[in-house]
Amino acid sequence: IVALWWSFWQRTSTSEQFMAAGRSLPGWAVGLSVFGSYISSISFLANPGKAFADNWNPAVFALAMPLAAWIAARWFVPFYRQAGEVSAYQHLEHRFGPWARTYAVVCFLLVQLARLGTILYLLALALSPLLGVNIPAIIVVVGIVVTIYPLLGGTEAWIWAGVIQAVVLVLGAAICLGALLLGMPGGPVETARLAAAEGKFSLGSFGPNLAESTFWVVLVYGFVTHLQNFGIDQSYVQRYITADSDQAARRSVWLGTWLFMPVSVVFFLIGTALWAFYQGHPDRLPTGLDATARPDAVFPHFIATELPPGLTGLVIAAICAAAMDSNLNCCATLVLCDLYRRYFRPQASERESLWVLRLSTLAMGALGTGAGLAMLSARSALDVWWQLAGILSGGILGLFLLGLISPRVRSGAALAGVAAGVVLILWMTFSPSPTLWPWPILRSPFHGLLTLVFGTVTVLLVGLVGGLFTTTRIAPPDIDGPKP
Repeated sequence: IVALWWSFWQRTSTSEQFMAAGRSLPGWAVGLSVFGSYISSISFLANPGKAFADNWNPAVFALAMPLAAWIAARWFVPFYRQAGEVSAYQHLEHRFGPWARTYAVVCFLLVQLARLGTILYLLALALSPLLGVNIPAIIVVVGIVVTIYPLLGGTEAWIWAGVIQAVVLVLGAAICLGALLLGMPGGPVETARLAAAEGKFSLGSFGPNLAESTFWVVLVYGFVTHLQNFGIDQSYVQRYITADSDQAARRSVWLGTWLFMPVSVVFFLIGTALWAFYQGHPDRLPTGLDATARPDAVFPHFIATELPPGLTGLVIAAICAAAMDSNLNCCATLVLCDLYRRYFRPQASERESLWVLRLSTLAMGALGTGAGLAMLSARSALDVWWQLAGILSGGILGLFLLGLISPRVRSGAALAGVAAGVVLILWMTFSPSPTLWPWPILRSPFHGLLTLVFGTVTVLLVGLVGGLFTTTRIAPPDIDGPKP
């Protein structure tokens, strides 16, 4: 991966090439990059841990992906391709004013810092016992690596690195699953029998309870999350722009979808197979490892102790590959297009723009590495990530949909909707904690996965109601593409 950027160093001599890769990449490469972005070290390490400790309820997340992909391929991709703007949020200023564009950009940048910090921390947590290197050192070294190749190679290096990552990820996951099933006394049949008897394949309750992680709660959460990723996330929108045609951009969405769904099942199979394996070999778990309290640590232990040399290295490479998608070049693109050119230097020269892109990539990489080191003091890095992602990104999807649905909604109504949505998200995030919320009667009765869902709906409803009191109409953006 590090060597890859040398081949692209001379090809990023302009800001357009750095951000959009000449808009000439094949759809299959963009699609593999989309898939690689979906599978981070959070998925690679956390999903097997969830299946080991409980069941397949989180796997429902993937079932909602095709509907979101269809909406994205039908409407969102043509909209961005027709607009031609590299930034996903520039159109928000045309619709609601500068505040909407800046709000979305700042939220995206903060979410990416939290995401990179969480990925680096979880990667270091897994690699430390495998390599015998302390966690802070791994965070710093990997942070430098994930900063270097987008810094010098730009978006084209980022896309092709994603292709390599996708291949290594699939190989690593397949090797682990094969080793688990073949190493189990009785093979795959015994694994399936034990897991089925304990309800390990359960997708959760199908009841209407919104306070639990039921099948429906996870399904709705998955749909809104996928729609947000495919529809408004800069890291995906920028990929659409790099494709060589509209058809290739649409294919990339579907390729990423049809790859993610079976591979996500493989990760849950790994977790279930880990549970069955250690049911048959309880003596192979070290006495110091509490598998109930630390299920995420079981998979790295299996890799270190059960896989032969060579295969262990490949799986370690797969875990590293899952952490390589830093989205730093997307952050740099927004800094240049939506902040620097918008507020400071609208007529920035080509040389100046390229310097801003590179310095922004370097700065975001350093801040993301710092966020990873800050995770060392967190009790649960995943909980911190989920809370930050929900708070910072909950209003953006609602704001975007508000602009598309109603031509009556103006800036004031949109701002009121975002404010109401953020307040609701904060309440649902912090009220369940007795230490942060001293009023038990006012605590949120809903499951945390619904925070993003209810936040998005609140933005829409409040904005639409506010739009009823607006007398002038604004034509919504044309998302059907150019007419014949």
